[in-house]
Amino acid sequence: MHFHDSFNILTKLSPAKAWNATKVLSSYYRSKHLGHFVNPALPLSMAFEPTTSCNLRCPECPSGLRSFTRPTGMLDVNFFKEKIEEVQSHLAYLTFYFQGEPYLHPGFLDMVTYAVKHDIYTATSTNAHYLDLEKAEATVRSGLDRLIISIDGTSQDTYQQYRVGGQLEKVLEGTRNMVHWKKKRKSKTPHLIFQFLVVAPNEHQIEDARRLAKEVGVDEIQFKTAQIYDFVNGSDLMPKNEKYSRYVQRENGKYKLKNPMHNQCWKMWQSCVVTWDGRVVPCCFDKDAKYVMGNWNEQSFSDIWYSAPYENFRKSILTSRASIDICKNCSEGLNVSLTDG
Repeated sequence: MHFHDSFNILTKLSPAKAWNATKVLSSYYRSKHLGHFVNPALPLSMAFEPTTSCNLRCPECPSGLRSFTRPTGMLDVNFFKEKIEEVQSHLAYLTFYFQGEPYLHPGFLDMVTYAVKHDIYTATSTNAHYLDLEKAEATVRSGLDRLIISIDGTSQDTYQQYRVGGQLEKVLEGTRNMVHWKKKRKSKTPHLIFQFLVVAPNEHQIEDARRLAKEVGVDEIQFKTAQIYDFVNGSDLMPKNEKYSRYVQRENGKYKLKNPMHNQCWKMWQSCVVTWDGRVVPCCFDKDAKYVMGNWNEQSFSDIWYSAPYENFRKSILTSRASIDICKNCSEGLNVSLTDG
C-alpha cells in the first residue's frame, strides 16, 4: 500500500468527478448484473498516445516490430490541450501512453504540465533511455504523478533478450537520475515503479530485481505477465512459473488464457484510448486501432462516447465478448501484476 500515491489520486476527485464516478460505477453494475443495458457517464480515465515511435524493437510490441497498419506519428500539442479543456470536468486519471516511447515526443512534458494544472492525475510508461539529468529534473518539475520504468532483466544479456536494442545501464542511470531529483527537490512525485515483464529468459532474476529496486530507490516494483500474440501453440517467451503467465496449457498441449471469458468489461464503461491522430478506440488491446469509435477531430467527445458504434460495442461485450478478436488475449479479470513495496 503506497499511501501518498493513493492519496494523491483521491485529491484529483472533485465533488463533480466523484459524482460522475459514482454514476459510471452504477451504470456498469446495472448493465452487468441486471441484464439491463445502461450507457455510462463520461469516463474517469483516458490514455493519450504521444507517439508510435520507439527506439527499441521488443518482439511482442507493434511499435518495436514496426508492424502497424494504421498511420504512425506524434500527437499534436494544441489538439491535446483543446481536448483536455473539453473533458477536464470528469477526467481524473490520464495515461500518456498507448504505443511508442513517450519521451520521443518533444512536447511530452509540456502536455503533462498542462494536465496537472487541470487537476488530473498523470502517469506514463517509459523504457528510460532518455532520462538524463536534465530530462529527469524536467520530469519532476512537470508534476508527473506516476512513472513506470520497464526493467525486464538485471543483467544486460537477459535484459536485451526482450528489450532488443536497449541498454540496461541507461535504464538504471535514468532511474537514479529520477531518484536524485525527487530527493533534491523534496518531491513525492512522480511515484516511481519498476515494471518487470516476466518472460522465460528473465524469470530466474525475479529476486535479483527485487533487490535492485531497493538498491536504486524506486517506490515499488511490479511483476507483470507478458501478452503473447500467438499463444495457442506456446512460445519461447512463456515463463515456466505459471504464477507469472497469462496462459495455461490444456491437456492437448495447446494453451489458453487463464481467466475465463466473461461477458463483462469495466474498461468499456470507465475509460478509452485516444490515438496520436485523434481516433478514439475502446482500450489498450486495440493496438492497431481496428475498432474506431469516432474521430475526435470531427466530433465532440460526448458524441463519440454515446455514439451508436460505442453503444453497440458495449452491448456486444455483454452478450458475446468471446467473438471480439481484441478481447481474446485480454487480461481483464486476471491478476496480471504482482507488486512489492
